[in-house]
Formats: sequence, structure tokens, C-alpha cells
Amino acid sequence: AVHIPLLAEPRFVLDVHLGTLSRYLRLLGFDATQPAAADDDELAARSAREARALLTRDLGLLKRMVVRHGYFIRSSDPLTQCVEVVRYFDAADAIAPFTRCMECNGMIGAVEKEQIADRLPPRVRHSHDRITQCADCGRLYWQGSHHHRLEEIVARVRVLAGLR
Repeated sequence: AVHIPLLAEPRFVLDVHLGTLSRYLRLLGFDATQPAAADDDELAARSAREARALLTRDLGLLKRMVVRHGYFIRSSDPLTQCVEVVRYFDAADAIAPFTRCMECNGMIGAVEKEQIADRLPPRVRHSHDRITQCADCGRLYWQGSHHHRLEEIVARVRVLAGLR
């Protein structure tokens, strides 16, 4: 039997049917890419080429010879799927919420409000001092009304995965 070492850091490629899971993994700070129009061949090849674990609900895709790391997602509930992935890849220590863009997977970092003030809604410009921006797509983030719900998702994953 060939021993395949565990991934040094959890990095994922997801099939098209796992859109919410990919956003949840990014919310938790994981490198989780989901190529828009990729077919099974491309997903398997990208998994191997970029040393990414392939996440899918298609067993046939996981059986391809080129796939070295993969996981069959059992649940249909995105939150439960997220807990499955964190547990299976023993990735709890790698959780770093709000560090990746939920849309494009790029890294998020602080940005000077003055540099992007013209792109902010007036209410945000006046009421928020801490703004972050995706280095890849330029998307802006701030702690708006949805932030509390996102924090709850992070907290639930931690609890359900057996963390504090």
C-alpha cells in the first residue's frame, strides 16, 4: 500500500454542487476554491496539481486515480458538511475566521477607509471605521448587520466539531 501523507495545510477544491459549503469554509479561513465550469476531469486534475483535497458528493469522482486526497460529503446540510470537513481533516487548529473572501477565496486585509470611502454606502462610511478588502477581487467587508449571523456560524461549527 502506498502511504499518502496528510496535507500540511487544509486546502480544498469543491465540485459545483457544494457552493454554500465552499463559502462556509472560506468564512472559517480555509483555502477553498470552486472552479465555476470545471468538469470532473478538471476537478480531479486540479486537486492533484495543486495538492488540494477534493470535496464532493460524487463517489465516482473520488475513485479517479489522480485524486490523492478527497472526502465524500455525506450530509446535505451545509453547516453539518462544514463540521464533517473540519473533523475529517483534523483542521480545527487552522480555523481563522474572516481572513478569506467568501466570494473569490482571496485573502482579506485591512484597508484605509479614506482609500475606498467613495465605494462605501454613506451609512457605512459614517458608522464603521474598520473596513477590510479582498486582495484579489477588491470586495469590501465591514461588520454590518449580517456579521452577527456569520459569527454564529463560526461558533456553531466550533461547538459541533467539539471545540470551544
